Amino acid sequence: MIYAALKSPVSLITMLLFAATASFAQTSAINKAHSHNDYKQNIPFLQAYYAQAGSIEADVFYLDNKLYVAHERKEIEQGRTLTELYLKPLAALFRKNGGRSYADSSLHLQLVVDIKEDKAHVIPALIKELEPFKDVFQSNNKSTVKVVLSGDMPAPAEFEKYPAYIYFDGRPNINYTDAQLKRVAMISDDLGSYTEWNGKGVLTRPDSVKLTTIINNAHAKGKPFRFWATQDSPNTWIQLQKLGADWINTDHPQQLHDFLANRHKLEFINPKPHPVYTPTYKTDGVKKPVKNIILLIGDGMGLAQIQAGLTANHGQLNLLQCRYSGFSQTRAANSDNTDSAAGATAMATGHKTNNRYISINPAGQALTRIPDTLAAKKIKSGIISCADITDATPAAFYAHNMERSNSTAIAADLLTSNVDVLIGSNQKSFFNNPDAGLMQRLKARGYTVDTTLAALQQRQQGKQLVLLADAETRPVIQGRGDMLAQSLKETIRLLSTNKNGFFIMAEGARIDHGGHANDLPFLVTEMLDFDRTIGEALRFADQDGETLVIVTADHETGGLSLLDASTAEGRVLGNFSTNDHTSINVPVFAYGPNAGEFMGTYQNTEIFNKVVKLLLGSR
Repeated sequence: MIYAALKSPVSLITMLLFAATASFAQTSAINKAHSHNDYKQNIPFLQAYYAQAGSIEADVFYLDNKLYVAHERKEIEQGRTLTELYLKPLAALFRKNGGRSYADSSLHLQLVVDIKEDKAHVIPALIKELEPFKDVFQSNNKSTVKVVLSGDMPAPAEFEKYPAYIYFDGRPNINYTDAQLKRVAMISDDLGSYTEWNGKGVLTRPDSVKLTTIINNAHAKGKPFRFWATQDSPNTWIQLQKLGADWINTDHPQQLHDFLANRHKLEFINPKPHPVYTPTYKTDGVKKPVKNIILLIGDGMGLAQIQAGLTANHGQLNLLQCRYSGFSQTRAANSDNTDSAAGATAMATGHKTNNRYISINPAGQALTRIPDTLAAKKIKSGIISCADITDATPAAFYAHNMERSNSTAIAADLLTSNVDVLIGSNQKSFFNNPDAGLMQRLKARGYTVDTTLAALQQRQQGKQLVLLADAETRPVIQGRGDMLAQSLKETIRLLSTNKNGFFIMAEGARIDHGGHANDLPFLVTEMLDFDRTIGEALRFADQDGETLVIVTADHETGGLSLLDASTAEGRVLGNFSTNDHTSINVPVFAYGPNAGEFMGTYQNTEIFNKVVKLLLGSR
């Protein structure tokens, strides 16, 4: 699904129509699961049904005038009949839904009865067992459940001998007459008859052409197509969909349902990449004094998030113009899985702490933050976030608190900080603070308070507090625009007049939000926005010659893996293993003087130590 900012009522209407179309397509896709050997599920029929499978398969044997479901005759068990396991529960649900397969009228169902042997007895027995359920299988209702025979089927010339509600599973090598084709519900074949592909990776070009041709031939006859004997994995499902297969064979209907249902949140296409800045590299890695440092933190940004952004931007990122890189180990004091509070505290103070703690150590003692350390040398600091400025990552650079959610107390801590520019949202925590005199005291400390970036552009000097409306920091996917890059540019403009230099931390906060939501379009649009901000930092570093740019993350969020991609199309398809943080190392990139200091693998506390050493080492 392609997402874009909404800039007009017309585009809003277009997006709503697109969303409605996408929603229908999504529902249709979910309904294309074929529950193979369904009777082997721990709850036959119902598990696949509640996973909204559109095709459910039961293998049957004839014994004692009944049809039993089993894969082999020796597996037949008392009570496991087609009627008990399938026909009765299906009929009950059909009637409960008011004469529909599913309550959602856009969903349809076919029951595939695979005859393992002895069709001469099985088919008459099946017709007899279907008789009590005429309303389910034999009415003219378009929502009627379609009965499809497979396996040991009669010859096409005999189709007309059977009731009109009986359909058949066709084969691609049979030339059906028009009358016979009307009785064919779908066309199926064994995947192994055409290829040795094992479901991993992609098909060879000849195999892809061969399989696509078979499917297209079925479509030309107006019939859906299914391959059986396929691997049962996300990659296989993806490749079968690419080929155009209509039914996806699965022994895991719920997992396939979840994959198909969430695919709109797992795939992103970016038709128009943003341009990437080409650095001069004149001072990159040069051993010379550093006057300014810009620390860019992509909250929740791991290697997979970067790769997703790279693919979506058609193979280029500002971030990857940086030639020096390393890895940061992110564990907190009380857990290998850090949160933003402990992760940011490590970078802001040089000390590990517990999750949820804001720049205090595990014993509850306040830690000295980078802006405090630098202020002694008259180096100014700016803190920026594209979200809530009292949230954990920015808060670690100006506040002290044992609980990251204490936003009003965090806001009040700005009074005792050494931050010169603070930009982000959450006006409520400042303007409606329990400390009624907070805003007056902030102004007394020299802060000019604005609520728009346009107002900030008019400021020339002094401390700045920019509290944006929450709508101004909404997700990019909802139309935020380039607030983060513009905030960085304005902060650089204000602080670069300081002869002693500056430190800026700018946070791409919502990469993390996309990971928590397991929403790839959300995540990638935030990643691309963050990358545009990185481009602005690199551009200034080249113009200035004394500025070091560092890009890293506090942790990875979502356990993102990438399943399919096309750099040429700007398309990426992924999956998430969690809606929380992971403990994997995160990358660190550097550009400018002494960028080589950030190579290697080290604890996240070393980022603080390196920043302080480079800014204060010769002063």
